[in-house]
Amino acid sequence: MSSKLTGVGVGPGDPELVTVKGVNALRAAGVVVVPVMDTGERGRAEATVLHYVPEEKVVRVVFALNERSDRGRREAAWDAAGGRVAALLREHGSVAFATIGDPNVYSTFTYLAQTVAGLVPGTVVETVPGITAMQDLAARSGAVLTEGTEPLTLVPVTAGAAVLKDALNGPGTVVAYKFGRHAAEVAEALRETGRLEGAVWGAALGLESESIRAAADLDGAPLPYLSTLIAPARREGGRGGKL
Repeated sequence: MSSKLTGVGVGPGDPELVTVKGVNALRAAGVVVVPVMDTGERGRAEATVLHYVPEEKVVRVVFALNERSDRGRREAAWDAAGGRVAALLREHGSVAFATIGDPNVYSTFTYLAQTVAGLVPGTVVETVPGITAMQDLAARSGAVLTEGTEPLTLVPVTAGAAVLKDALNGPGTVVAYKFGRHAAEVAEALRETGRLEGAVWGAALGLESESIRAAADLDGAPLPYLSTLIAPARREGGRGGKL
């Protein structure tokens, strides 16, 4: 029988935003792996999973989640994590990996699946989509992501402020992820491109520490790493103007 590795999107933090299919996948797996940093604190994925499966079924595996500068250390961490999950697959036959947001959107699951496929040939890899932070922020703030023929551009600010400015100078709505450490650059980019009006940012969505504010309130102070920004498209012409 083939081993099965399932990446399950568990949303941005609010446990009520896990899909029914996601809950079923977590419960059906032999074990549920949750990523943790080497500091060991409980992450959002683990906190969400524990609403649906018993703690004894959850296995914490260390990932270099924020390691960008040292490629050697990052690769070694991925190899170690992949080896741990491969061992769990051999033991249990099926493993679910819980990831915040969606497993196919800037997720560690992509690298894990690639590693495990090489270690356990024949492994079946599946994903269960999850609600993303931009969807949750749009719902909580009232921001509309797209209308009519508008494009939607998603940018990780870890790629640099220049990439964000290029997107903001283009058409449609721009969503920025992972910009907390670059809040000052993001605020400057919004001002320079005339996209400050209507823009909104949010962090810790669905949690007790949730913060949702107008981007005009950004003062350059660092924000949580997993902050999300929505800069809506410029809309003129009234209802249906972009059809």
